[in-house]
Amino acid sequence: MDPTNRALVLHAAHDLRIGSAPAAHPGPGEVAVAMSRGGICGSDLHYYHDGGFGMIRVREPIILGHELAGTVTEVGQGVSRVKAGDRVAINPSLPCGLCRFCTSGRPIHCTSMQFFGSAMRYPHVQGGFRQHLVCSEAQAVPSGNETPPEIAAFAEPLAVCLHAIRQAKSVAGAKVVITGSGPIGALTLLAARYAGAREIAITDIAPKPLEMALRLGADATINVKDAPDGLDDLARDKGQCDIAFECSGTASGLAQAVSCVQPGGTIVQIGLASDLSIPIAQVAAKEIALVGSFRFDREFNWAVDLLRQRLINVIPLLTATIPFDNPRAAFELASDRSQAMKVQLAFD
Repeated sequence: MDPTNRALVLHAAHDLRIGSAPAAHPGPGEVAVAMSRGGICGSDLHYYHDGGFGMIRVREPIILGHELAGTVTEVGQGVSRVKAGDRVAINPSLPCGLCRFCTSGRPIHCTSMQFFGSAMRYPHVQGGFRQHLVCSEAQAVPSGNETPPEIAAFAEPLAVCLHAIRQAKSVAGAKVVITGSGPIGALTLLAARYAGAREIAITDIAPKPLEMALRLGADATINVKDAPDGLDDLARDKGQCDIAFECSGTASGLAQAVSCVQPGGTIVQIGLASDLSIPIAQVAAKEIALVGSFRFDREFNWAVDLLRQRLINVIPLLTATIPFDNPRAAFELASDRSQAMKVQLAFD
């Protein structure tokens, strides 16, 4: 371990310490990156508060973090995509390239996927909340030296939402409802609007995320806690929406999506939970396509391009940037939905 390469290490729920990570020296085909910004994701919060989510548990100390941007400091032999001094967004996914899914053009389902900051595998895959990181050349995606790292660090969550847009097949001209207005719901709103959605409504149980959704251009917001009948208009006559993006990961959110989507419509399930109760009779009777959406593949490079060209504006979502040596304050703020949408850690 290198004491000069400090990192945020989670040992157990609410036990987040500043420790150290291995020395960052790139080998052949690898790139060393000085971290600049790291966004705190919902999965990071699950690890922090609960020691995991669903069946996934932290079984050894783990460096969290997979929403990452920084500057290349050194490249290994054979690297030609980037050079020292280049700003990059870090793709946290590293498929094996050898399994049947990788060789058939579906690396998103790689059976040996290495994903930064994930406890799905054991030993865990260490993440990017550290001062220096080594990754493969393919994972260091040039973001353009004119792109601030706080923008580039949104590439990962935006890629998740762009993949969901692809899963919906055709969003252009569609009437859309989004259930859940957290960071992923808000980014799905931006992605759907970019993809040509005609009308977008979004739901939540808290007022602040819905206020943000209005700022981002939602046509309608519905607080389903304060107004239980707020979805009646979208649900009338077997549903008024073409597509629903379920971002809450809750049974109630999925039920709302089913009620609002018209017969033959599509629900894209983005939000993750352990198990949800599905109103399967309605799904069958309305002939709804219920489609899963998990992480991303080629959408990461697409996300970087959109951010670099400023075609999607994510800056309104950035609530605060906090030095990484004050992690507890950062994680507590990121957990407060009444105050925060996206909190980033600063490593420079």
